[in-house]
Amino acid sequence: MYNVTTYPLLIAGFFLTSHSIPDQATAIKNFDQKRYLGKWYEMARLDYYWERGMDNVTAAYSLKENGDIRVDNRGRDIKHDKWKESVGKAKPVGDPTEAKLKVSFFGPFYAGYNVIALDKDYQYALVIGENTDYMWILSRTKTIPEEIKKDYVAKAKALGYPVEKLIWCRHDRD
Repeated sequence: MYNVTTYPLLIAGFFLTSHSIPDQATAIKNFDQKRYLGKWYEMARLDYYWERGMDNVTAAYSLKENGDIRVDNRGRDIKHDKWKESVGKAKPVGDPTEAKLKVSFFGPFYAGYNVIALDKDYQYALVIGENTDYMWILSRTKTIPEEIKKDYVAKAKALGYPVEKLIWCRHDRD
């Protein structure tokens, strides 16, 4: 039995370790973390605070010596016409061959990062967070084929994502 002083620790522990995936979604199995490393261009996202007003957004993933993944996010703040960068880390949640990761940009606080669609050549990815508020469509190049785009949007819509709210990212600067 837990006493009253234990509850804050239990609650904090839940929020520090919750890295889930929506019930109806499934992360990619047989995921090759090393093939996923490198630079990705954000094609589309659901808007959220940390990327609001950004375009030319990229994410670069690299392996650190300790086995964690370094995450370098970069984007152009449209309003202030300047580049912004954020560096974080990612780790597998459970089985490293399942594309279910946890990502942190702020100390001990992690969020879910789940790759739910990925082409066989690791050129295009559909990534979701812990709930239907977070979603990204990524590409290794500054463009994405229309058939991949339609497929990923349809998959996200079938899972309950508000795809009509997607922000399509421009990539016209380096």
